[in-house]
Amino acid sequence: MAEQRAVLVGARVASGAALQEAPSPLVALIGPPNSGKTTLFNQLTGLRQKVANYPGVTVEKKVGTVALPDGGELDLVDLPGVHGFSARTLDERVTRDVLEGRVEGIRAPDALVLIVDSTRLESQLMLVEPVLELDLPTLLVLNMCDELEQRGGRVDDSHLAERLGVKVARTSARSGAGVDLVREFLATEVAVAEPPGPVQPRTLSNIPRGVALPMVDAFKQRRARVSEVVAGAGFRSPDPSGFSERLDHVFLHRIWGPLVFLAVVVLVFESIFTWAVPIMDGVELVVGASGNWLTATLPDTWFRSLLVDGVWAGVGSVVIFLPQILVLFLFLGVLEDSGYMARAAVIADRMMYRVGLQGRAFLPLLSGYACAVPAILAARTVEDERDRLATIFVTPFMTCSARLPVYALLIAAFIPDEPLLGPILGKRAAMLLGLYGLGIVAAIGTAFLLKRTLLKAEPTAFLMELPPYRVPTLRSLGLRLVDRSGVFLKRVGKVIFTVSIVLWTLTQFPRTELGPPPIDDSALASIGHLIEPVIAPLGFDWKIGVGLVTSLAAREVIVGTLGTIYGVEAAGDESFELQDALTDALTPASAIGLLIFFAFALQCMSTVAVMRRETAGWKWPALQFMYMLLLAYAGAFIAVRVF
Repeated sequence: MAEQRAVLVGARVASGAALQEAPSPLVALIGPPNSGKTTLFNQLTGLRQKVANYPGVTVEKKVGTVALPDGGELDLVDLPGVHGFSARTLDERVTRDVLEGRVEGIRAPDALVLIVDSTRLESQLMLVEPVLELDLPTLLVLNMCDELEQRGGRVDDSHLAERLGVKVARTSARSGAGVDLVREFLATEVAVAEPPGPVQPRTLSNIPRGVALPMVDAFKQRRARVSEVVAGAGFRSPDPSGFSERLDHVFLHRIWGPLVFLAVVVLVFESIFTWAVPIMDGVELVVGASGNWLTATLPDTWFRSLLVDGVWAGVGSVVIFLPQILVLFLFLGVLEDSGYMARAAVIADRMMYRVGLQGRAFLPLLSGYACAVPAILAARTVEDERDRLATIFVTPFMTCSARLPVYALLIAAFIPDEPLLGPILGKRAAMLLGLYGLGIVAAIGTAFLLKRTLLKAEPTAFLMELPPYRVPTLRSLGLRLVDRSGVFLKRVGKVIFTVSIVLWTLTQFPRTELGPPPIDDSALASIGHLIEPVIAPLGFDWKIGVGLVTSLAAREVIVGTLGTIYGVEAAGDESFELQDALTDALTPASAIGLLIFFAFALQCMSTVAVMRRETAGWKWPALQFMYMLLLAYAGAFIAVRVF
């Protein structure tokens, strides 16, 4: 393979130019949403992938390296899931431009892998015609064929291949069945092809550039041709599952549906404080034991103080909450992979319509429980611009995983671990549920206000194709948890580690003859005292004020900040625990005020930066930041006086 590629390259190099290795072939993976596209991408690339953004937009670009059976390799780009190329959404515009070779920094693909859900073949094949117009080597992947056959469906792939003029592979990306056929296509049809010459922009001839496609007649015509091909291939849709129908009768019921959703939510939050506790205790034991070992092992120098009182106290106090975050993402993964999340969007649409949003905004808002940054990016699927802006504006009210360590710390310190509804719901879980509900209420109220003032417009219709119910795979859930662990630990390793060092340094000055000053006389305290008059009405002291400022880097940084401050203050005291320190520093009322402050305030500059990019200016981010800050201050002010 390497020799053949070198010969091909040598034939293309101008006389006298040095021989250069040809670039690896680039293959684009394209398909509708919920077709298993990302699952196939992960199967083909494993961990050999990287994520970035396309130039000029915030659409995520995933590129991975595929190892081929003969030892070669090629690049695979996972394009956003789309139903067509009419350019109504940012995903569709980016996908179209990549296929045409018009995106800076990524050349036009040399081949295509089009993946479709074989259980919904007719609607999924609407992408075939525009893809074939590109005249590139193409493999049509009929995914979920195991489910098609198990439920009595069938399709003649050889007829599809002959009629469409492409190769066809049957796969089950979740189990890995048939993935070797995709690798074989890439090895035999793509990797051995001559490297591409200068990029020539391609055109999807039936799509005028820069405009949406209003040609309804053309779309009926295309569906008729697809129906003819599917019928000729003897396609029989799988028998509807009686079990699935019975589930939908409950999950989509006007009364039982919301009640089931509420029960699921209660289960999630109760699990965060029950399932994760033993693992958290283990992590806390490891962090404490390692800190004590370092204290006993290292000489009593400034380096030991930096490592133990600064870094270990700051980073360790945040790492302890990783199990709770993983429990949350485990449930989100199960709900999404099982197909229930789409049903939840349908249920939510009934309420969201009343406040002026469409059901399509539910998925970005739900993503906000993980992180507001990708949730804001997900709002690009909302076609109406005013609806999109309203969705972006209220998304930070959804309680992201970065708030969870703050909530868990304060709730564990001030709320007794007692049952509220017997074994079903405890007081701590109820408090956490109430904080999540508070964010939802704020989001709904803000959306209601926006859609009747600055972003006034009639809500648009909501249509969603419900995916079939499926049992989530352990591999998929495991990869999701590994990914989230990596993201969390990377934030801890970079942001909180850096902040902990800076804070420890500020506690060491001004130096005295005896060494560092008492923490109340340090440079850090001087900075905190400048903030204290503003936050004193909320019942917060200068230490909480420093935490609020550092949390602008990332919300959970306040936990590491307080861990560092109280760790330095209690240097040498092996019994130091952050929860005990907080119960001495805060009253129950001020603790509730701090919880409410974090429920409302936009303490995340990454979110502000991404909103500036999505809205092309500072107008909306500045308004959003000030609105949420004032709401947080007012909420905390009232809480301190009520509780």
